[in-house]
Amino acid sequence: MTRIWEKWGQALAIYRHPIAVRMFFLGFSSGLPLLLVLGTLSFWLREAGVDLRTIGFMSWAGLCWGLKWVWAPFVDRLPVPFLTRRLGRRRAWLLTAQVALFVVLAAMAFTNPEENLGLMAVLAVACAFCGATQDVVLDAYRIESGGEKEQAAFLATYQTGYRLAMIWSGAGTLAIAAGAEIAGATTFEAWRTAYLVMAASVLAGPVTVLLSPEPRLAPGTLPAPAQGLRDWLYSAVCLPFLDFFRRFGWQAVVILLLIATYRISDVVMGVMANPFYADLGFTKEEVAAVSKVFGVVMTLAGAFVGGVVSLRIGVMRTLLLGAVLSAATNLLFAALSLRGHDLAFLVMTVSADNLAAGIASVAFLAYLSGLTNVAYSATQYALFSSVMLILPKFLAGFSGVAVEALGYGGFFTATACLGIPVLLLVLAAGAVRRRLQEKARVSPGCPQS
Repeated sequence: MTRIWEKWGQALAIYRHPIAVRMFFLGFSSGLPLLLVLGTLSFWLREAGVDLRTIGFMSWAGLCWGLKWVWAPFVDRLPVPFLTRRLGRRRAWLLTAQVALFVVLAAMAFTNPEENLGLMAVLAVACAFCGATQDVVLDAYRIESGGEKEQAAFLATYQTGYRLAMIWSGAGTLAIAAGAEIAGATTFEAWRTAYLVMAASVLAGPVTVLLSPEPRLAPGTLPAPAQGLRDWLYSAVCLPFLDFFRRFGWQAVVILLLIATYRISDVVMGVMANPFYADLGFTKEEVAAVSKVFGVVMTLAGAFVGGVVSLRIGVMRTLLLGAVLSAATNLLFAALSLRGHDLAFLVMTVSADNLAAGIASVAFLAYLSGLTNVAYSATQYALFSSVMLILPKFLAGFSGVAVEALGYGGFFTATACLGIPVLLLVLAAGAVRRRLQEKARVSPGCPQS
């Protein structure tokens, strides 16, 4: 028994590593933009009288996270004038994206969607673009900061910061807006105050970047200065994608299918969560309180459980567990739609959803990190995480149409059913992984997924 506790203690010790601590704060910076252009913004839009169809279509701003592979090669290779020479390639791009994100969120705070919905849509896209660019660089920074064995732990602290930021940008924004209204502010003034606070929160990112070292890059990752434009583009844009298919062959298809669908249940469902709460009669204070208290606890638990369980039983088994939990928790939302304004059931639903999301996210991102060649870390990881989001985000754009056609109960049940093919793909990807590992033992140098 003592030996077992010693092994678990050694597994937990990784969370004291300076890089793991750094990943917490960078994860917080990364987690802020998502809900501010999706879930939280949808609550604001609904209060402003925007119809569900329009809210659903505006969620397509999130496709920036699904398309970031388009500009990732340039972020991976091009310098930022003045900053790259002083901060290094990764930190310069991180600082640029974070400052731009601060400016855009401040502009959103002063835009009234009742008067200028078009401008709000443009700013939402700009916010998503800055957030996606930050993620491109941050993923490369994390991968280049440690080996494959440490990635699950780095991702656990990263995901903890990320989820706390989502709770802050979700529940925190609602609580601030609600408090401002109680103090006598108009609805627009209340939301303006809340979004200005969120813009200020982004500054945690630049502070962390300035206090962090530049990671040591793999040798040979930069093209030679004398290369022509065509050779440079081939090296920066084509080689990262060709490398992946050369390493995995036809089995890359199974891997990409899993990546494309793993998050589909919770992403499609998530856009309608806040309008759902509002339509059931939950107040901003109630939603904020539940997310802040129970959401925080279960998110922290899910992230750390996912990190430790991945170390103990392996990434693939944890992936399977996360897929089951993510689909199953959507059925709780369907049940809540039948119960109506039931605060206790909302607590249980939000808690279970956050726990499942924490476990699934850590395991899945560790899996993606293991697929990446460090020579092309930013571009390849951007490709994987883009494939992960582009189909779910596209389908999420029709979520408002689906709710109007099926009702909330039918919609949430349908999103749970979307998770069934994912289970089969996890099993297939596990079989691919075992074949590659066996081949690697026979022929050293073969890839492992």
